[in-house]
Amino acid sequence: MKKILLTGAAGFIGSNTATALLGRGDMVVGVDNLNDYYDPARKHSNLEEVRAAAPEPEKFIFHKADIRDEAAMDALFAEHAFDSVIHLAAMAGVRASIEDPRLYFDVNLNGTLTLLDAAQRHGQPPFVFASTSSVYGRTKVIPFIETDRADRPLAPYPASKRAAELLGYSYYHLYKQDFTALRFFTVYGPRGRPDMMAYLVLDNIFHGKEVPLYNNGQMHRDWTFVDDIVQGIVAAADRPLGFEVINLGRGKPTLLADFVSMIEELAGKRSNLIDRPMPAADMEYTYANIERAQELLDYAPTVTVEQGVRRFWEWYQRTMLEGERS
Repeated sequence: MKKILLTGAAGFIGSNTATALLGRGDMVVGVDNLNDYYDPARKHSNLEEVRAAAPEPEKFIFHKADIRDEAAMDALFAEHAFDSVIHLAAMAGVRASIEDPRLYFDVNLNGTLTLLDAAQRHGQPPFVFASTSSVYGRTKVIPFIETDRADRPLAPYPASKRAAELLGYSYYHLYKQDFTALRFFTVYGPRGRPDMMAYLVLDNIFHGKEVPLYNNGQMHRDWTFVDDIVQGIVAAADRPLGFEVINLGRGKPTLLADFVSMIEELAGKRSNLIDRPMPAADMEYTYANIERAQELLDYAPTVTVEQGVRRFWEWYQRTMLEGERS
């Protein structure tokens, strides 16, 4: 059994990661500030599902805390001898970061610094950091590969994540802190955030929510099901690698318009999305080279987009639509 600190434990990827860790017998100390970026009730619901997945109640310990709180983070590291740290907590969203860049840098960079400082003082457990494919900007190197300079971010969100990657290298260089940055590519699946495209399309279909379809859906995304991402996260937590940057995607881009069509077919209804020009902070293409993940993490995504969309639709029906009817 390993004892793992998991930040962002109440969120989309975090709660799925917690469930996976508990399922293999680990003890998870979860941290989340339950902010209102989206309805905190959704996060509380995620936590209840995580608690239900714990084979024993004491295997999951949750702390409502902010990763920028130096005293709180230091106390956690002092209390627990962590075998590894999985740092998923962040302010998410490329477009939203344009509205409040200071908050994004405070949480995503300063929060990471606070955790790295605490780790450095308390045994230096291997550190897994959630980064993003958007650090690549509008690179001409396709598929995206980790050796790309990734020095032209298009918005504060990817800039903050890239800065945190560089900070991780500094701590590796100075203190030999193991630091693995995982660059996630368009994650979707059960417990997805309400601002994510799969969720938005269904909200448009069933609730009439106004949703833009940028560039008329003529944008490719490397849609990656959350279970595959979690597989990579857990593998990274088990393998101290020094300093590494690793892509986690499916490695098979899908046209956004086709992704929307899959959702419409399952729902049995057409969406009414509004065509909008692609924002300045957006990218036409994301496509992961996953060779490094395969080599270092034995990473092997197994869920096709068709399978993943169906599983997301089944979750949405069960959790959102049936919940509204009851």
